[in-house]
Amino acid sequence: MKIQNQPNRAAFDTQGAQDVRSQFQKDPQSGLKAAAQQFETMFLQMVLKSMRDTVPSDGLLSNDQTRFYNSLLDQQMAQNLSTSGRGVGFAQLIERQLGGQFSAQAASGLEQVSDAAGNALADMAASLAGKSLPVPAESLRYRQVGSALPTSADYASVSRISSGETVQPADIPANAKAFVDRVWPDAVAASRSTGIPPQFLVAHAALESGWGKSEIRRPDGSSSHNLFGVKAGQRWSGDSVNSRTTEYVDGAPLQTTERFRAYGSYSEAFQDYANLLRSSPRYSGVIGSQNGTEFAQRLQQAGYATDPKYAEKLARIIDGPTLRQALIG
Repeated sequence: MKIQNQPNRAAFDTQGAQDVRSQFQKDPQSGLKAAAQQFETMFLQMVLKSMRDTVPSDGLLSNDQTRFYNSLLDQQMAQNLSTSGRGVGFAQLIERQLGGQFSAQAASGLEQVSDAAGNALADMAASLAGKSLPVPAESLRYRQVGSALPTSADYASVSRISSGETVQPADIPANAKAFVDRVWPDAVAASRSTGIPPQFLVAHAALESGWGKSEIRRPDGSSSHNLFGVKAGQRWSGDSVNSRTTEYVDGAPLQTTERFRAYGSYSEAFQDYANLLRSSPRYSGVIGSQNGTEFAQRLQQAGYATDPKYAEKLARIIDGPTLRQALIG
């Protein structure tokens, strides 16, 4: 299978990640080259985003829609630069450093190769900033998500390391890790249909369900599997359950009883949540979000919840150490 690295391939085409995984198994050296290019693409995207953030965004055409399409433009430009040979050379450095460090047998373990590539990227980020690496690069290990790319949490860690900040491993509550392990496959499946990183979806489920400790229960005490607090409106014909919840009216909390959707499994919950985001026009700005803070803000702006601090709470989970360490395992 030939990897498509042509600049005219859409940067958000998820098939590219699948091609890289297949290539690792068939031709490890070629797979490493493609993965290294994707790492450089992600780094360049960070650089472009940082540059764009320095430009005032209070103009007449400044809104969520233009910011969303600007982020897609940055993503595509980063890919074009990396795959056209006009990048910054990170791909070649990663390929040279890792090329002699794994055999064809070891290459079938994508996570091992990904860890090594992530370590190389962290070393380069630190050296560019003129800093020594304050923690072992192994702490940046990320979980395989059906892609050869690191998560936003990993790049946040790389960014903090390059600025000289020490990143300490967090003490993960046992229930948080168990929750992530339980819902991760369903989050990955929902990610493929929405274009939203799976860790964002896990964070949203964690916020709504208290990391699984405050799930909406049926009258007999069993779980409704409703991890996202999705209410059962008039058009909902499936199973439902009544539960107490907190709504905010003019910024003030109010206890009320609402009817919520009930599912047969967590997989059904994630599928219905993904369908809700895809089918409702008001969530059009949420689909494809690649920045955790923007994802949280767009959900709140679309009216997902009445809590005035909802976006802040969700962003805190997405960028927080509990989720990051739970994903690392």
